This record gives sequence, structure tokens and C-alpha cells, in this order.
Amino acid sequence: MKQLFLLAAASILSLPALCQKHPVEYYLNKAPFPMQAIQEPAIPAARFSLSDYGAVEGGSVLNTAAFERAINACAAAGGGHVIVPAGTWLTGPIVLKSNVDLHVEKGAIVLFTPDRTQYPLLPNGRKFEVAPPISGRNLENVSITGEGTFDGNGQSWRPLKKMKVTATQWDQVVASGGVVSDDGKIWWPSKEAMNGEHYLKTLKPDATLADYLPARDFLRPKMVVITNSKRVLIDGPTFRNSPNFVLNPQKVNDLIIRNTNVFNEAWAQNGDGIDISACKGVIIYHTTVNAGDDGICMKSSGDGSQAALSDILIAECIVYRAHGGFVIGSNTDGGMRNIYVTHCSFEGSDVGIRVKSNRARGGLVKDIYIDSIRMVSIVNEAISFDTYYEAATLSGGSEKLPEFRDFYISNIICNGAKTAMLFRGLPEMPVHDLHFKNVYIQANKGVEAEAIKDIQFENVQLKTARQPAIPPGAAPFIKITL
Repeated sequence: MKQLFLLAAASILSLPALCQKHPVEYYLNKAPFPMQAIQEPAIPAARFSLSDYGAVEGGSVLNTAAFERAINACAAAGGGHVIVPAGTWLTGPIVLKSNVDLHVEKGAIVLFTPDRTQYPLLPNGRKFEVAPPISGRNLENVSITGEGTFDGNGQSWRPLKKMKVTATQWDQVVASGGVVSDDGKIWWPSKEAMNGEHYLKTLKPDATLADYLPARDFLRPKMVVITNSKRVLIDGPTFRNSPNFVLNPQKVNDLIIRNTNVFNEAWAQNGDGIDISACKGVIIYHTTVNAGDDGICMKSSGDGSQAALSDILIAECIVYRAHGGFVIGSNTDGGMRNIYVTHCSFEGSDVGIRVKSNRARGGLVKDIYIDSIRMVSIVNEAISFDTYYEAATLSGGSEKLPEFRDFYISNIICNGAKTAMLFRGLPEMPVHDLHFKNVYIQANKGVEAEAIKDIQFENVQLKTARQPAIPPGAAPFIKITL
């Protein structure tokens, strides 16, 4: 049996399906739950070239107004494609509209200005936030397509931790301007950015836009934020060097991200790749991510009365070097269900499959299917379930317990990790009903566990330097079958 399994492990490790690209319909048909029908946006055929609306190529002239004119003209005509030709196009924030496709042709670079004063503060409830480089709200039928590139000039916003870069890189960044913290460990792009967190704590609940303005440098924006929208497509571009998260769709129904490249350096603070927030009906397909934080991440906030995030397919994606390859959390209080992750590769990430939350941000996460995953050189845990992630001190009545249950994890190969599996449940809410089948992990340590129950291992091989791979304290809660 073991020899047969090792042969199967070698077969999974090669993951030929990653090279033999399957159509997305192949995975939709294989989904272990009935996926909702996901519709692409319907965009009219009309074309509007950015060059016809006063844009100047070259990277030295600000084209914010030209983008606005082109998008407005396209929307007023009933929709169509705003074409960004090859060249470098410097701009401030771009606001998308319904029935509009922003198409960046091959060789086009949309370069967002490092001038932080070009990004206005916008109301968000009783607070204010900085306008994202690309945004849209309450839209239908919108897309970003083409083989061009969006560069967020994130280094002009982000702090940099000295420990994350070489001495030469650190010296270059410090010489570029900005300020260094008193302990010498963090570089900030401005004094306002460095002091922003403390300043915000001094503001009253009725603070005005003018009150928030001194904190603008600290309130660095996420790069692409599309909110409360329907039928959204991102197909083809490269998004790189973001101030914060790169792609962060929020409360979108019918979302497709495919054939897309997302790139942040490893030292990019809070540089998540793709963060899906409370969306329903999502496909992430044939996409590559390098991230300074989590790679492909599911988030969900809400009252927990129903699953705010559901019907998710992630297939044929590669995550290089991130805090987590596929991630759930940390905010899960809106609930999640029906997620299918298949035929993906995670290489060099801190954690491979990462599920995290805490008592202040938890909710029910269930019916999660993760299958045919290849992992290589994982820094910490190959698989992690943690309900103590950034645990905060709770005030009365604010407890939101995370519940992780009904996970089905199968056909997993990991060549190299510090720890094979970590489970940290709460005493009053153990991590429970997790099912592992056909799993092969090479690691220094095997299982670390507390507060678990009803964990099932079927054909699970943990090749570890430290023995036993499953400690006596965890063994009674893990049912093992061959």
C-alpha cells in the first residue's frame, strides 16, 4: 500500500494538469457542490482610444483627466472598450463605470503617480479612506482586460522593515527620502505616514475630512477595489507594486479573474495578492501570484446570519512566495461555504494552506474542498488551522467565535516544510470534522495540535525528521485509515 501511495505521490507532484491547461468548464463540472451560474460582463463593441482624449504618453504628464474623459464618453455612449495603447501613461486614480472595459494593450504601462496628494480622501461610513488607484462602486458589466501592466508605485506609500531587505537595498531606500523610526527598524515615506496610526487614535467619532487629511500618507489604499457590483471580469493584465492589497473585490456577484499576473515583492508590507471579500460566484483561474503577504485569500465580514462568501472556484493557479498560498481569514465573521481549490501550486510560501481567525473576527467556515495541490519549500506549516491569529483583547459582548468544520483536503503533495500540520482550536470551539485523503508531506515536524476533534486521515503519509509524527496528545482525536 505504501509503495503504491508513493507512486501516486510522485504522479501528483508532477501535476501534469498544470501544464495541460483544462478549460474552466472542466473544473466547474467537477466541483463537489452545485456552483451558481457565473456570468461574464456584456460589453458593447465600441472602442474609445485614450489618445483621443488628450492623454500624453511618456510617464511625465499626468493623465488623470484624460482617463476620466475617455471612460465618461464610453459610458455615455452605452459602454464599450477604453483602449490604452502601448506606452507609459502616468495617472492618478481611475474610476470605472458600468458597461466599460478598460483594455490595456500589450506594451502599455499604466503608472500611478507617486504624488500622494493626487489621491483624495473619500467617506466610508463615519471614517475616510484614500481613493484606490482603480475603483468602482455599484457597477454592472465592468472589466479590465489586455496584456498590459498596472504599476501602483507602492514604494511611495508602504513602510519598509529593515529585516526584510539587504543592507544595500535598505541604504538605497533610506537615501531616497522619508524618515526612519527611532529604533532604526522601519523606514516610512513621510513623517505623517510614520505618525499616522497614533494620530488616528486621537480623532473623535465626528472627525471631518480635514481632520483625516494629516493621516493620508498612513491610510495607503488598496490597488484595485470594486464594490457592490455584478458581472466583473479581470482578464490578462499584470498588476504590480501596490500600496496595499493588490486586487480586493468586495461584495461582488459574478466575478472572474483569469490569465492574470499579480506581483508584489516579498518585502511589500500588507502586499496581499488577491483578497476576495464577501463575494458570491467567483472564478480565479490560470493566474499567477507573488505576494508580500497572503497570496489568494478569502475574507468575509458580516453578521454571520448567512454565508457572505460562497460558490468559489480556484483552479490552475500558482502562488510563489507569500505568507500563505491559499488562505482563509482572518475575518471570517460573515461566514463562508462552498469553496473549491484544485490543481494549484504553492512554492516558497510561509504557509501552504492557511486558515486563520480569532475570537473577535470568527464565523462559520464549512464545505471547503481543496484537491490536487503541489507545495514546495514551505517555510513553516504546509497546512495550518489557527483560531488564535492576532488574537485581540475583547470587550464585553464582542466575541465572534471561529468555527472551522467540514474541510475535505485530498491529493496533496508537499516537498519540504518546517511543520506538516498545525491545528489550534479554541477550548469552547475545537477545529473539527476535517477530512484528509491521499496526503504526502515531507517536513521536519509532523502534527502540532490543540483543541481538535473528529480529524480523519485516510492514506496520509507524514515523512518527518522528528518522531512521532503524530504526538500522543493528538492521536486520540485523529482517526487513521489506510
